[in-house]
Amino acid sequence: MNKLILILLGLIISIFSQAQQDYQISQFMYDQISINPGAAGSKDIVTTNAILRQQWPGIEHAPENIILNGDFPFKLFSKSHGFGVSITRDKIGFYNDISLKPSYAFRANVGNGKLGIGISLNIQNRTLNPDWQIPDNSTIHTRFSDDPLIPESEDPIFAIDIGFGLFYKSDELFVGFSSTHINEGTFKYIEATDEEVQEKLKRHYYITSGYNILLPNPSFELLPSLLIQSDGSIHKFDLNILLLYNKKFWGGVTYRPGSAVVGMLGLEIINGLKIGYAYDFDTSAIMKHISIPYEIAVSYSFKIGVEKTPQKYKSIRFL
Repeated sequence: MNKLILILLGLIISIFSQAQQDYQISQFMYDQISINPGAAGSKDIVTTNAILRQQWPGIEHAPENIILNGDFPFKLFSKSHGFGVSITRDKIGFYNDISLKPSYAFRANVGNGKLGIGISLNIQNRTLNPDWQIPDNSTIHTRFSDDPLIPESEDPIFAIDIGFGLFYKSDELFVGFSSTHINEGTFKYIEATDEEVQEKLKRHYYITSGYNILLPNPSFELLPSLLIQSDGSIHKFDLNILLLYNKKFWGGVTYRPGSAVVGMLGLEIINGLKIGYAYDFDTSAIMKHISIPYEIAVSYSFKIGVEKTPQKYKSIRFL
C-alpha cells in the first residue's frame, strides 16, 4: 500500500506545474483544518494553533496572514466524530479578508488508521480600503467619487461557501484530499447582477501527505510531507522534510519550485506546547528588494478522555 501511495504522489507531482496562488503557509502541518475539514479530530487530542506570516517584508501592502484554528474529537452514539474551527485574516494590498470556518468530520476505522469524512462552512467578510491617487486637474481620469462602480468606503461584504475533505491518518501516515469554495461564493460590491461588479471565490483543490520514518537511532525521526494546491488552472506544491530529535526539537527544509526554499526550526517548550519558525529564501528577482519572509507558529495540544484507553501522539507531523 505504501508503494502504491508513493507511485500515486509521484505521478501527481509530474502533472502539476509550478506556480503560486491563494495565501500560502510554509508550516502547513499547523493548518490542516483550514483546507481539509476531514482532519477535524484526527489527532485524538485537543489541538489549537496560531500562525503569523509576513510575506515580503519591506513592501507596502504586502500579504500578511493570521490564522487561528483548533479541533477536537468526540463520541456520539458510540461513533467517532471531530469538530474544528478556523479563523483567518488575510491582508493583501487594499483587501482585508476575515474568514470563519467551522468544520465537522465523521471518523471511521479503516485498516490501521481512521478516515475522516468532513464538511465545512466558510463565512468570509471582505473590506476594501483603497488609497486612490487621481492627478489633480486631470481631464482623462475619472475621479472615484464620480464612478458608482468604484467603492468609496470600508463597508463589509460577505461570501458564503462550503468545503469537503477526506483525511486518512495512522500512526505513521497521513493522506488528505479536499476542496474549498465548492459552490464558489460571490462578493457583490454593489446591488446588481452584472458579473463585472461581482467577484467569486474560485474553487480550490488540495492534496496533503506525510510519513513518519523511524531511523536506526531511536532518538531521530524523519518526516517527509507534501502539499499540492490547485484551482484548476494555477498550481503549486511544497515538498518538505523535517528531522525530529527526541520528539522535542526539529529542523528541516521545504522546496517550493519556482518560488522559494524554506528553512524551518522548532521545539517543544513544555509538554504539548510547541513553537515553530520558518523563513523563506525567495528564488525570484523580488528577493533583491525585500527582507526574508518569515512565519511563526504556536501550537498547544492536550488529551481528553474520548477513549477508555490512553491516548498519545507520536510526531510533530500530526500536530
